[in-house]
Amino acid sequence: MPALPRRRIHMAKIIHTMIRVLDLDKSIRFYADVLNLSEAHRLDFPDFALVYLRNDENDFELELTLNKGRAEPYTHGTGYGHIAVVVPDAAAAREALVAKGHDPAPVKEFKRGDELLARFFFIQDPDGYKIEMLERHGHYQ
Repeated sequence: MPALPRRRIHMAKIIHTMIRVLDLDKSIRFYADVLNLSEAHRLDFPDFALVYLRNDENDFELELTLNKGRAEPYTHGTGYGHIAVVVPDAAAAREALVAKGHDPAPVKEFKRGDELLARFFFIQDPDGYKIEMLERHGHYQ
């Protein structure tokens, strides 16, 4: 039986990731302060609002979803991990965040033997979502 011809599949472009937040203004301020993200687009409805954040470094957006009237914090379950971003210098980025009053975790190094694979730290947003701040190095560009 002859092989079927392969159809050309167009690659999908990832455009955003969504997280649910309790206090939209607090989250917008956090992401502006920590990741230099600003509001690119907003859709406001009676029961919910969607705010898309981005910066000039990329065209990928973070969508903040506010379900109006919700008071209880969201759970992250066992599936959510983190959002990752790259910075030129992890230690300097951490120091800048501490100076702004944030509480990032210490900078750590990930090595294979003596080979440095990554230098990074984590910070959590107001809703407890983890953000990994990776120093631009090796695979993480």
